[in-house]
Amino acid sequence: MTNDLLQKAKDVATAAQANGSLVPLETSLTHLIGQQGARFELRHLQSATPKHLQAEGPKPNPFLPWDQHLEVKRIGNSHAVILNKYPVQSAHMLLITKTWQPQSGWLSMEDWNALALVDAMTTGLWFFNSGPDAGASQPHRHLQLLPRAPGEPICARQTWFQRCAEGITSVEDEPLLRSSRVVKLASSLTGEKLHQVYLTLAEELELGTPEQNDRPQGAYNLLMSRDWMALIRRRREGIHGFNVNALGFAGSLLSTDASDRAWIERKGPEALLHAVADAVG
Repeated sequence: MTNDLLQKAKDVATAAQANGSLVPLETSLTHLIGQQGARFELRHLQSATPKHLQAEGPKPNPFLPWDQHLEVKRIGNSHAVILNKYPVQSAHMLLITKTWQPQSGWLSMEDWNALALVDAMTTGLWFFNSGPDAGASQPHRHLQLLPRAPGEPICARQTWFQRCAEGITSVEDEPLLRSSRVVKLASSLTGEKLHQVYLTLAEELELGTPEQNDRPQGAYNLLMSRDWMALIRRRREGIHGFNVNALGFAGSLLSTDASDRAWIERKGPEALLHAVADAVG
């Protein structure tokens, strides 16, 4: 059953691109060298800017209902896996709630159970943007998955997350840890265990708890592989024309014609992450 979902996603993508439902974004790729030799991916958008990246007023909810041409699989009674309509990478999947749930609310046990079911079928880099200040483009709840083949690096900054999860990197060595929490995950990924890890990290970042707060008390990004989970507290969505979501902290940045590429080349990619992260304490 492993990777059956990925093959289904690829098949759906082929058909959806043929009928115009899927609109892959054309980008050019360069690399930026960060601290300690870290290689960041910087993709420059060459296609027309999609609507979800444009500064506009309220938009229709694209997930209620979702485009059936993009549907990959329904997950129980509560969730569905669909394709990202404007992907940069092939088979970029979204795990969405079938009914309205706010992106800015707490991730629920149902969300984590659905994620665990999908991850058992195909895995990769999971990420979540909690709201506009964290880079979310839609208010309807959706987690995202970039599939990875066995042995393929999870993300450009994989080594950084691994070192933090192992406790090798300290706040003194890496100031970004003042805004982040990274923990190693056990081998068995159940929804219940993932939910508890998520709530623990959220409380450590002073985002509150579901028992005391209707919603998290701040914006954040979540990143996860089968080996580690990370939360990063956010204070703004972007700076110098760069829009930063969770993938920015994974080492994948996107620029448009409005982005000040000279600034990031001069200051370095970590300067962008520090500028949008919110230190605790």
